[in-house]
Amino acid sequence: MKLLHLDSSVLNDNSVSRQLTARIVAQFRAAQPELEVAYRDLGSDAPAHLSADILATRFVPVEHWSAEQQREAALTEQLLQEFLAADVVVIGAPMYNFSIPTQLKAWIDRIAQAGRTFKYTENGPVGLAGGKKVIIVSSRGGVFSTSETMRAMDFQEDYLRAVMGFLGITEVSIVRAEGVSMGTEAKGKALQAANHEIEELLAAAA
Repeated sequence: MKLLHLDSSVLNDNSVSRQLTARIVAQFRAAQPELEVAYRDLGSDAPAHLSADILATRFVPVEHWSAEQQREAALTEQLLQEFLAADVVVIGAPMYNFSIPTQLKAWIDRIAQAGRTFKYTENGPVGLAGGKKVIIVSSRGGVFSTSETMRAMDFQEDYLRAVMGFLGITEVSIVRAEGVSMGTEAKGKALQAANHEIEELLAAAA
């Protein structure tokens, strides 16, 4: 079994999402000692955002690529292979300004490719990356899940669900810790709730 572990927070050791993804992966390792884990720290080593030159490698013959395009194409292929090979993908996705970190978006833009992870048909798009489980660790400074007004500003969780669904992944679980910037007590309650969600999620998967 292969697991891809992605962190995207820029807060390093102060990150709630990193703490929770680490716990999830550790419990997977404990349950399955033979587990193969690939790790990407997108917060500190993100792929470059799409540019005209990077995007051109999908359409221009390889013999016309520059040295930089060759390097970027090799990285894109590595990211794609890691994603496609994984049976489980654990994504640390904090909310930044109502959405996801730009570093995580850069990764998504590399792995969302027509002909590789989805295709267009006469009946609409079809995902090609199904058959895997995705666990999203969602952390938020405020509370966005308990009122219609705040839910309307959530472009984080719904976006990630939509992307994964577009790629053909139907088994998407979200572990949420929200209100983590609303004081020590609120943060403690958020972590307690998230850890409880992790226990229930992994127990169901066992």
